[in-house]
Amino acid sequence: MRDVAILGVGCTDVGEHWEMSIRDLLFKASRKAIDDTGLDDIRKIEGLYVGNMCSGLIQGQEHLGALMADVLGISGVPACKVEAACASGGMALHQGVKAIASGLQDFVLVAGVEKLSDASTPEATSALMMAEDSEYSAYVGASFVGLNALIHRLYMKEFGVRAEHIAAFAVNGHNNALNNQYAQYRFQTTAEKVLASPLVADPIHLLECAGNGDGAAALILCPLERAKEYSDEFIEVAASSVATDVFSLTERADMLSFNASRLAAERAYGSAKIGPQDIDVLEVHDAFTIVGTISIEDLGFVKKGEGAKFVHDGNISLDGKLPTNTFGGLKARGHPVGATGIYQIAELVWQLRGRAGKNQVEDAEIGLAQNVGGIGSTASVHILRRTW
Repeated sequence: MRDVAILGVGCTDVGEHWEMSIRDLLFKASRKAIDDTGLDDIRKIEGLYVGNMCSGLIQGQEHLGALMADVLGISGVPACKVEAACASGGMALHQGVKAIASGLQDFVLVAGVEKLSDASTPEATSALMMAEDSEYSAYVGASFVGLNALIHRLYMKEFGVRAEHIAAFAVNGHNNALNNQYAQYRFQTTAEKVLASPLVADPIHLLECAGNGDGAAALILCPLERAKEYSDEFIEVAASSVATDVFSLTERADMLSFNASRLAAERAYGSAKIGPQDIDVLEVHDAFTIVGTISIEDLGFVKKGEGAKFVHDGNISLDGKLPTNTFGGLKARGHPVGATGIYQIAELVWQLRGRAGKNQVEDAEIGLAQNVGGIGSTASVHILRRTW
């Protein structure tokens, strides 16, 4: 198996892109990623993997792999859409890494895209709920925010956690998004303002939820041994891992831990031959503040039940023990579902290159990204490392 490197990254800003189609977003992000490399000929790209969840239902457009190849002018290469709910981006990257590591392909483009603004809020809510059990949970009218509200309330009860402790996750994201030119919500907030925002599903407030957004992000992968031929700022993919859990939240033995995240993290740490203590910068899937809080625990950074206090005490700030979601996370950078996992990787690459601007984490050499599909039904964990 070959080691894998990321040569280039690119993304669009996250927002409501009324003037752009899904193919426009894909093209813009992909061209940025290609231009970020020293790749002299786009025809060297031998494979395309596109992370997306909702294009079939919302845009009436599937077959995004072939569409993307055509738009880029490289029809003929193998290409496909990869779907794993909100973890579609992380899963697409996992497929791209395997293609390079196996020796089947030398240059691969991995992209993620979503355009939720083409749907009304009820339509988007229904589309996203397809990530849970449609014959049970969705059928009875449950929504994603409703199910996460159950977890949120249970977490507070089980561990004696106050609402303001969990709200601190949103505050951190908004603080970091201020200096991110691609972020959807570039404003600061406080725990008091978060908890004063309208309740969406008690006890979750509006400012504890990632909003709907459009966006695309892309990466170029190649064998690590060849990366120096094309870039002086390549980043190694030290580990790529994906795991699943019992599909429906209501059938799990423990609702306060995502086993998929724990398994994927254990495998990733083993593959990279490191532990949680070696991570300099972290990207976690904070679609809701409670998901980000539990993810800190599942990835092995603190014990179960201690995540909220860890966050509230400032440990995930840019100058804290574990700088987390340094460009705003899903909450403030935005959550263009199928592209989210790729945005996370692009942001880690900027950190490890030392090109994160005002959000730069000092001496960042190793980063971890966790991307979750459904309510923890799927999780990808990638570890990136600077080797120069």
